Amino acid sequence: MPRRPLLDIPPVLGLLPDAAVTKHLGRGVQSGLEHPPQVALRKAATLLPQQESRWQTAPIRLLLDEAMARFDDNRTAADGWLAPRLHATLRMTRSEAGDGRLWNHLAMLVAPDYVVWRHKGKEIAQGSRFSGPHYTQCFARLWWVAELFRDGPDYKPVEIACRVQDVLNTTLRLDVIDHRPTAQAFVRVLEKVLAAGTPRPGDHVNALSSAINAAGSTLVYDVLAPDTPPLVDDLLDWIAASEDAPLVDLDRLPVGPDDGQAASSSVEALLPLFEELLSEAPVRLRSRTEEEPAIAQEEPAVPRPRNGVSLEKNLPSWMM
Repeated sequence: MPRRPLLDIPPVLGLLPDAAVTKHLGRGVQSGLEHPPQVALRKAATLLPQQESRWQTAPIRLLLDEAMARFDDNRTAADGWLAPRLHATLRMTRSEAGDGRLWNHLAMLVAPDYVVWRHKGKEIAQGSRFSGPHYTQCFARLWWVAELFRDGPDYKPVEIACRVQDVLNTTLRLDVIDHRPTAQAFVRVLEKVLAAGTPRPGDHVNALSSAINAAGSTLVYDVLAPDTPPLVDDLLDWIAASEDAPLVDLDRLPVGPDDGQAASSSVEALLPLFEELLSEAPVRLRSRTEEEPAIAQEEPAVPRPRNGVSLEKNLPSWMM
């Protein structure tokens, strides 16, 4: 079989519309037998400013090649290694990260081989891994799990969160995880579950995620565990510093933006609630074929919180 030509990777990231991905994403690309049509996709894309080093593709490509070399025997383990390093390399605001066209460009023009390597099933990688919501798309899910579970500059909670795939597949979909004390308390409970050697921790993650989501909205948790707004100027300084920042260390965790951490008192306030929710939540033991939820599903696997939730109605009896 003839070898495929090497990817001609653009020097900087760009914005690639969903329609272009839909038009040019076929089974050959999803299976890894073909590269996406680079000429047509480049014509459809808009490149980001080349003078901003944070958009350069070479440092990202270096990370992806390293991940494939390190974790070829355990590809899911690549997530916990790559997520903080991708976040620290691709420095941007949440608004910028919310533009799906950026992730389309990364998946189709910079690293389609990584998408296939990481997410190929028996035959193909699902289309939503190339272009999809933030909790499904190959690279967006990694950036966002790092953004939502980091504790200010500390990426260690991200590594813990990524040890169980259901955190990315289910918990990442919850609006309440945007509340920093909630995210940190969740990781603390997860860490205890893992330390105890609990069998099939993903089933417990799903049960806890569903219970946390059903127990209240972000507003409810903000009453129980107040959070302070992130330090936007410090975040922007960290982004600006990317111009002179060295490549992230491949063996030590990088340092994220020092834009504020979740108050320890607020995290401690939520811990007993989350531990009780986990102890009372029904755990659905799945078969092995169900362990990673279907990625083609577009709606969350657990209900989203609603505004106006009654605080007393959703708290355990011991907190009323």
